[in-house]
Amino acid sequence: MSESIKPDWRLISSNPAHFLAFGLGTGLSPKAPGTVGTLVGFPLYFALAAVLPLPGVLGALLLAFVVGVKLCDLAGQAVGEVDHGGIVWDEIVAMALVLCFTPAGLGWWIAAFAAFRFFDILKPWPIRYFDRHWKNGFGVMFDDLLAAGYAIVVIVLAHLWI
Repeated sequence: MSESIKPDWRLISSNPAHFLAFGLGTGLSPKAPGTVGTLVGFPLYFALAAVLPLPGVLGALLLAFVVGVKLCDLAGQAVGEVDHGGIVWDEIVAMALVLCFTPAGLGWWIAAFAAFRFFDILKPWPIRYFDRHWKNGFGVMFDDLLAAGYAIVVIVLAHLWI
């Protein structure tokens, strides 16, 4: 892979794949681009849920995951870093998935966001393993899928407990 370059608006507007991979520009945030990018998962989920039943939303997110593998590969090649912090398509899709299993309500949505970010940042086993060893678009997407799985378990168990 080539030397890493700092992404900017010129780069992400040069290719629709880069624009999507960088979360419509949210990945360019100078502070916490992964956290800022994760927020895009909310409008994505709400837009899908407004027009599709849950199986349709899950299908759309599966497609977003598959497409995301290529988006992340292309963006990583463009900046010279496989899992650049500004590439946030993985966070967007994963957060939308967590919301599929989150009860409605601001408190639950905040809890879901916090749980996902916690696991995405902490990277407990096996997330850390895949993050370190799968250096390609699939690896970029997959470790966030695992973080989403942990967050879903926490939210579902909390909902059952409460």
